[in-house]
Amino acid sequence: MTIQDTDQVLCMMRVFYDSPAVLHKAPNTILLQDIADCVGECPFIEGYIFEEDGQIAGYAMTAKSYSTEYGGLCIWVEDIYIKPAFQGRGIGKAFLEHLEEQYRGRAVRFRLEAEDENQHAIHLYSKQGYQKLPYVQMTKEV
Repeated sequence: MTIQDTDQVLCMMRVFYDSPAVLHKAPNTILLQDIADCVGECPFIEGYIFEEDGQIAGYAMTAKSYSTEYGGLCIWVEDIYIKPAFQGRGIGKAFLEHLEEQYRGRAVRFRLEAEDENQHAIHLYSKQGYQKLPYVQMTKEV
């Protein structure tokens, strides 16, 4: 990843994390650490850059965990952002299908979060077979 790529991904992350699609806003220091971990040696996170016609169209980040509920690898889609000019072109659908193919036979569950206000994303995820969970997720930051 070049410095220019990092700058473009950081700008997209800033748009994503400043939008209503995300509950918890993150400072640039955290976002830069996320990028560094994606291209570094961290085995728990992977980063993707979407390109179309030679232009960066968006990005995604996934994290790996273990699901005791399903007995195996769980892939969390942490971020998925498509620039407005590239939305509606099937990039998100293609990415989710790519993940299923990439982890076929290894992952037992794919998981993501979406805000109720983000109906376009919820529609895409539903069409790809994702379902709303019937319980509340809780967190504690340390």
